[in-house]
Amino acid sequence: MSVIPAPGAPTHDLGGTRFTSLATPSRGSSETSVWQVEIEPGILATPHSLTREEVFVVLAGRAEVRIGEAIGIAEAGDAIVVPKDTEFALSNAGTAVVRLLCCLPVGGMARLGDESFTPPWAE
Repeated sequence: MSVIPAPGAPTHDLGGTRFTSLATPSRGSSETSVWQVEIEPGILATPHSLTREEVFVVLAGRAEVRIGEAIGIAEAGDAIVVPKDTEFALSNAGTAVVRLLCCLPVGGMARLGDESFTPPWAE
């Protein structure tokens, strides 16, 4: 059994979007990366895609979700499944911070334009 203590603060901050790495290869997991995302109101989403399926669970707030051409709203308790190789964007659809739990298989890479990289919060 492995218990990985939660960090005391977000591990990455992109100015209005915070990521907290919870279970990642650098923290002791080997097959799945899990992190928390917090998005402040008014922060614009960055459309990107991934090389593996990614799953988000909304813990608090409301998220606007664009997956391919489809747009919807996800609220606390909802799961968002993003297929691999599909452009998507998540943004805050409310007036309070939206908080999400994210799961991505280890080795999954983000694609932003022609650039592919492992998100630092998933390493």
